Amino acid sequence: MNPPFRRVLVANRGEIALRIIRACHELGIEAVAIYSDADRHAAHVRAADVAVRIGPPPAPDSYLRADLIVEAAVATGAGAVHPGYGFLAERASFAQAVEDAGLVFVGPPPAAIAALGDKLAARRSATAAGVPVVPGTLDPALVDRPDQVAAIVAEAERVGFPLLVKAAAGGGGRGMRRVEAASELPAALVSGSREAASAFGDGSVYLERVVFPARHIEVQLLGDALGTIVALGERDCSIQRRHQKLIEEAPAPGLTGDQRRDLHAMAVKVAAASGLRNAATCEFLYDGDRHFWFLEVNTRLQVEHPVTELVAGLDIVQEQFWLAAGAPLSDRAVEAGRRAAAPTSHAIELRLSAEDPARGFAPTPGRVTRWIMPGGPGVRVDTATEAGDRVPPEYDPLIAKLIVHAADRPSAIARLGRALDEIEIGGIQTTVPFDRFVVRHTTFREGDLSTSWVTDHWDAAVERARAVDIAQLAAGLAAIQAPGAGPTVGEGAGPPAAAGSVGSIEPARSAGSVQGDATGNGKAGRAERSVWRTAGRATIVDRWPA
Repeated sequence: MNPPFRRVLVANRGEIALRIIRACHELGIEAVAIYSDADRHAAHVRAADVAVRIGPPPAPDSYLRADLIVEAAVATGAGAVHPGYGFLAERASFAQAVEDAGLVFVGPPPAAIAALGDKLAARRSATAAGVPVVPGTLDPALVDRPDQVAAIVAEAERVGFPLLVKAAAGGGGRGMRRVEAASELPAALVSGSREAASAFGDGSVYLERVVFPARHIEVQLLGDALGTIVALGERDCSIQRRHQKLIEEAPAPGLTGDQRRDLHAMAVKVAAASGLRNAATCEFLYDGDRHFWFLEVNTRLQVEHPVTELVAGLDIVQEQFWLAAGAPLSDRAVEAGRRAAAPTSHAIELRLSAEDPARGFAPTPGRVTRWIMPGGPGVRVDTATEAGDRVPPEYDPLIAKLIVHAADRPSAIARLGRALDEIEIGGIQTTVPFDRFVVRHTTFREGDLSTSWVTDHWDAAVERARAVDIAQLAAGLAAIQAPGAGPTVGEGAGPPAAAGSVGSIEPARSAGSVQGDATGNGKAGRAERSVWRTAGRATIVDRWPA
């Protein structure tokens, strides 16, 4: 069978660009990469068949230059453009520019992006389709009309406090403000509108009630040019901070088959009302009374698409290419849709980012000095990062996605914990300490999830102090076990009484999990001392700042 396209330009960078390039090559498609000066030697550039410099590091001068990207696609003979996620992926104007140049946009058509990407338009479509939406307004607040402040406050009282001021365009928490009382509303409207205008070029904002407690559950959709739309299953994305997802899993824990069928049907209704083609995700809030409320639609490939791929047994990116070329939904996609309400396995994804979880997840760009990722059965790592790479400050700090797949949720969690223990990252601070904390927390293991989970359970100062204490103890033990410092663990000394007071140090599974040895050259000595050195590394080295 001939490939859907001869050559495709990938309008993105990092792990998602590499992910798409690999899908291209498996289908026999040539891939064109674009890059800024910051990414000249990046993995996605080396993996592509052709690479085009697009500009200097700042995104507005490179990855957000729709004109230059379309020009590069035409100049290199690409027949289609895949936007990945972020950057221009949900810009209807970019999709239209691609089509106006005679190329194929690998994603929903411009009209569907406009209809679904505008959250207010999507809320109206969902309401018309009979799908419950989160209580709020259906029209933008007239922020620039001082004479309308009283009317907006009155509308807010009707919606109910606490509420959110939300940007009508874009996502990722940009332009979002939580408002506890009417007195806070005017300032929140102004600041939220300004941030939205800066981030998305559209300062429109609206009001939406805070649903609490709630889980964030989304449905993966695929649609073809014939109007057939299928739901491939749902994902739980409740573990998030500042409305940005950190951990995602499929299927959503605790739902019944009937609940899944109802949820999937609602998502398909919303998509059908707007003429969806290709891939999109319909997002819902699930409240404490077991009701689903429509939230929004993302008209692009999601960061967390791998968990659905693993559970559904489907390559979503390859499906995107065939759908963009005008093919009907594949038999495999249709069958995956039929099975979606009765999943037979479980997948979980962690976003590994260059951020410091002890300091409000502040970005930590810099040079990666060591990079060892896990492997083994059921472990997938989507990344474009390598040892020696510099994580640039100009872009999103996501550096890898760790995804595990197993027969059920408990097995997936166990596999995820094992995989996290194998990670070694040097030179920069990452979110690994937070990830390890979540995976070992009782409430997460029990599926007791909510969008407030991080606020409720994560105390960065306490966790970091505990890790430092353990690391200092482990370092001290390693020091006294050095040659000439006394008996080693293997000679019967055993851990000192202080170790028991910490309650977190466990013997290493194997000596091979430690790189090098600064205290001796003998194999036996390395094995003996690795017990404590491994424990120290697992809790502090390259996982928390010194």
